[in-house]
Amino acid sequence: MLKQTQSIYIIGLLLLTASTASSAADSLYKAFQEGSFDFNARYRYEAVDDEFGTTRNARASTLRTTLGYETGMFHAFNAYLQFEDIREIGADEFNSPADPDPRYDTVADPIQTSVLQGYIGYAGVPDTKMKLGRQIITYRDAPFHRFIGTVGWRQHWQTFDALSVQNSSLPDTKLSYAYLWQVNRIFGDDAPSPLDEFDSDSHLFNAQYTGLPNTKLQAYSYLLDFDNGDAFSTQTYGVRAEGHYPFNDHVKGLYAAEYAHQSDYADNPADIDADYFFGELGLGWTPNGPIDNVTVKLNYELQEGSGGNDRFVTILGTNHAFQGWADRFLVTPGDGVENLYGSISISAFGAKFMAVYHDFSSDNLGYDYGSEIDLLATKSFMKHYTVGIKYADYNADSNATNQARGGSRSADTEKFWLFAQAKF
Repeated sequence: MLKQTQSIYIIGLLLLTASTASSAADSLYKAFQEGSFDFNARYRYEAVDDEFGTTRNARASTLRTTLGYETGMFHAFNAYLQFEDIREIGADEFNSPADPDPRYDTVADPIQTSVLQGYIGYAGVPDTKMKLGRQIITYRDAPFHRFIGTVGWRQHWQTFDALSVQNSSLPDTKLSYAYLWQVNRIFGDDAPSPLDEFDSDSHLFNAQYTGLPNTKLQAYSYLLDFDNGDAFSTQTYGVRAEGHYPFNDHVKGLYAAEYAHQSDYADNPADIDADYFFGELGLGWTPNGPIDNVTVKLNYELQEGSGGNDRFVTILGTNHAFQGWADRFLVTPGDGVENLYGSISISAFGAKFMAVYHDFSSDNLGYDYGSEIDLLATKSFMKHYTVGIKYADYNADSNATNQARGGSRSADTEKFWLFAQAKF
C-alpha cells in the first residue's frame, strides 16, 4: 500500500512538473507571439563647403535603416533587439573618422552594419522599469538632448551599454539612474579610439517633477569616468525649470532657465571649474485657420571657458540642436562659447518651416566667433513619411583674435541636406 501511495505521488509530481514546464513554454511562446517589429529608413544627401583646412567639398549620399523587435512580457521580463545598417547610395566624396579621406570636408557618418540596441527589460518591481544591455538613454525630448542622448541627427546614433532604472512611485516624480560601462559613439566601430567608444565607469542621476501647474522641474548629476578619455571625465550638477503660461486659448508664453556646474572627475588631469547658463523666453500662437502653430523664441546659452582645458563640455549630448547646424561647436572651445539666438517656426498643412539666427562669441577674452543662419522645411504625410530640406550658413568673424585662436570657428562653412524618412 505504501509503495502504491509513493508511486501515485511520484506520478503526480511528474505530471505537475510536466504541466508547469508546458505552461512556461506556452507563456514564453506567447511572449514572442505578442511581440512587435519596428522599422525606420532615412535617406540623406549632405553637401559641405568648409573653408577650414581642406580643398574639396564633401558630398555624402547615405541610407540608414533600422529593424527592431520587442517581445511581450514573460514573468515581468521582456527583450528588445535592433539592427542598424548605414550604406552609401550614390555620392561618397567625404571624410569620415571611420574611413578617412582628408582631401574632402567631413561628414561624420560611418558606413557599417551593427547592433544598435539589445537589452533585457524587467518590470517586476511596482512603478519601476529596468533595462540591462545596449540601449538608448535620454532625459529630454528629441532633439534637445543637451547632456545625454542619441545625437540623433547623425545617421549612426549614440547608444549606451548600461544598467538603467526608472521609478515613478512618488507623485508627479520620475527618478532615473544609469550605470554606463561603454558609450558607443556616433563615429562608428572603425573609428580610432576614443572616437569609436568610451570605456566607461560612469553614473547618471536625473530627477523630474511635474506637480506644479504648467511647469517641469529637473535636477541632475552626471559623473563621467572614461578610461580612454580622461580629458572628458567630468562631474556635472545642474537644475532646470521649464514651462508655459496660457494668456488665452490661443497664446501662451514659454520659458526655461537652467544652471549647471562642472568640475574634473576621476583621472582627468585638467583643473576644471566651469559653469553653464541657459535661458529661454518665447510665445506660442495657435490661430484658427490653416496655420496650426507659430512659435517665436529668444535664447541665451553660455558654456564657460578660461582659455584651455578648463571649459564646460557636453560630450554625451548634442550641440547640433543648440549651437548651430553647421556644427562649428561640436566640442566646446577652450575659450568657451556664448550663444545668443532667436528662432521662428511655423506649422501648417502638415509642413513645418523654421529659421534660426545665432550670434557666437567667446567667454574668455570676449571676441566674436561669427554668426549663423539655419533654415529648415519638412513635410509629413500618410502618418509614416517625412521629407525635408535643411541649410546652415556659418560666417566667421574676421577679427584678429578669432583668426589666431578660433580654429575652425575662424572659417566660413555652408551645409545643405535633402532627406526622406519612412517610419513604422
